[in-house]
Amino acid sequence: MPELPEVENARQVVEKALDRTISGVDDTDEYVCRPHHPGEIDQALKGGRLVAAHRRGKTMWCDTVTADGDEGPHLGIHLGMGGRIFVTGPTGDASSLYAGGDPHVGGMPKKPGERPDKPEWDRVTITFDDGGALRLFDKRRLGRVHLEPAVEALGPDAAEITRDEFRARVGKGIVAIKAKLLDQSVLAGVGNLLADETLWQAELRPSRPAGELSADELDDLRRVLRRATRAAIAQGGVHTGEVIPHRKKDATCPRCGAPMERGVVGGRTTWWCSAEQAD
Repeated sequence: MPELPEVENARQVVEKALDRTISGVDDTDEYVCRPHHPGEIDQALKGGRLVAAHRRGKTMWCDTVTADGDEGPHLGIHLGMGGRIFVTGPTGDASSLYAGGDPHVGGMPKKPGERPDKPEWDRVTITFDDGGALRLFDKRRLGRVHLEPAVEALGPDAAEITRDEFRARVGKGIVAIKAKLLDQSVLAGVGNLLADETLWQAELRPSRPAGELSADELDDLRRVLRRATRAAIAQGGVHTGEVIPHRKKDATCPRCGAPMERGVVGGRTTWWCSAEQAD
C-alpha cells in the first residue's frame, strides 16, 4: 500500500501538471471514478486548470479553477495499492524540462516486468492543450480519481505534526504504540512499513502501550518518524528503509545482529529486533 512518502513523490509529480489548460479527461472507468458517471469529471474540469497539489497523509488532491477563472472542484487522486502518476510535457518543446519525451513518474515503485506503455492500465488520463497529459497508471485497478475527496476525518500529517500535538494524540491510552501510529484519525500517513522502520529506529517495542511512553520517548519517536519519512521521500519510498529488507524469516537485525521477530500488532504483520526492542 502507498504510504506518505510514495504519495508525496506522486504529489510532486502532479505539480508538473499545474497551470496547464485541460483539454479533456478520459474518465470512462466507472470503478476508478466512482461514484461519478463517465463524462462527469471531464465536464467539471475541461477548459480549466489544476492550480495546486496538496497532500495530508496518504490522501492527495488538487485545487482547480474553471475556464472562466472561478474556483473549481477539488480533484482527489488515490494511488490504490500499486498506482503511479505519469506526467508528460508539451509536445515539440525541446527547451522544456520534459525534453527527450521521458515522463515524470511518482508513486509506487515499478514492479518487475511492468510495462508503463500499456494503455489498458491507464485508468484515468487528463490531457492538456499543449499535448501533454497526466495519467493514473494502475495495473491492479485499485486507484481512484474523484471529485471533492473527504479529508476532515484525517489526523495531522505525520511529516508536519507538532511536538505538542504528537504528545496529545499518540501518547495516551492502552493501545499498542504501533496501532496508534497506524490510526489515520490520530496521525495521517504512516503505514505498516514506515511504522516498523520508525519503531525499529527508535528501539521501541511495537506492542508497548502508547500511554506508557514518557514525554522524552514521545519526542524522540516524533523526531525519528520525521527523519525516516524524509529519508523515504528522498530515496523513493518506504521500501528503502534500513530494516525493511530484514522483515523476513531467519533475518537478523542490521544494527545488532539479533534475530528479527514476527508477530501481529494492531491487526498488521509486524517485525522487530528481539534484543533492542524487547523492553
